[in-house]
Amino acid sequence: MARFKLAQVKVSRTALLALAYFTYLLFGATIFQMLEREAENNNRNHFQLEKLHFLANYTCLDGPALEKFVQVILDAWEKGVNPSGNSTNPTNWDFSSSFFFAGTVITTIGYGNLSPSTVTGQVFCVFYALCGIPLNLAFLKQLGKCLAVHLGRLERGVVSFVPHKVQQALAVSFFFFVGSLLVLVIPPLLFSYVEGWTFGEGFYFAFITLSTIGFGDYVVGTDPDKEYISLYRSLAGVWIIFALGWLALIFNMGARVMEHVVVLTHPGFKKQKEEEEDVSSSKPEDISKI
Repeated sequence: MARFKLAQVKVSRTALLALAYFTYLLFGATIFQMLEREAENNNRNHFQLEKLHFLANYTCLDGPALEKFVQVILDAWEKGVNPSGNSTNPTNWDFSSSFFFAGTVITTIGYGNLSPSTVTGQVFCVFYALCGIPLNLAFLKQLGKCLAVHLGRLERGVVSFVPHKVQQALAVSFFFFVGSLLVLVIPPLLFSYVEGWTFGEGFYFAFITLSTIGFGDYVVGTDPDKEYISLYRSLAGVWIIFALGWLALIFNMGARVMEHVVVLTHPGFKKQKEEEEDVSSSKPEDISKI
């Protein structure tokens, strides 16, 4: 009977999580469609009108020739070549840019605006990612542990007469505030200043990058009309790596908070978790006797 109840709780938990997951996806799809579809249609119509005006002004060109030229531009963009400007545009494969690209590979951000175009580069990228992604996960895990240790010291540094729960809340709040300032406020301000973005665009780039979504619509150091310092993209890569460790810890803390909320609202989940922990901590010979 107890096993039946445990299985029932497991099914309920899985079903609840699946329902919440797909509901969230449907909600996001609906909102994105409402916000972006009309703008996409406007942009598409504007582009078609511009092509018609171009053909009307330059009668020596016909439609197929223009379409071929547009395809050449798209191919250049997909290979990381900015079609605007001239041949003096800065290279995408200097050391600073290559370091930045290597960071986007092992962190699985993958902006998509730049990729290897040679067969040897593509093969190397595959094996580099196979070895680098586990290394990146191990490094971020260790970095998260170091940040957790500092968070623990911060909790112990809070005045002793304050209740323990209040100490934790104060320490976590201070840790979140300082981390947000160093990761999600100051860097977007710097990116906005250097790239000519608004702060909202800089913040959007920072979060999309650190969440490893990496759309590639905003990438630092790609404007051919700007002169960047040689280490600009390398410093951005270092910021990404350390900020990922902080954000991973924040996400982990958020997951724990959600787990506590679920346990409070569904007491059966707590009993299930305790039984699962007992089973996982049991010796193999003990499990075989069950």
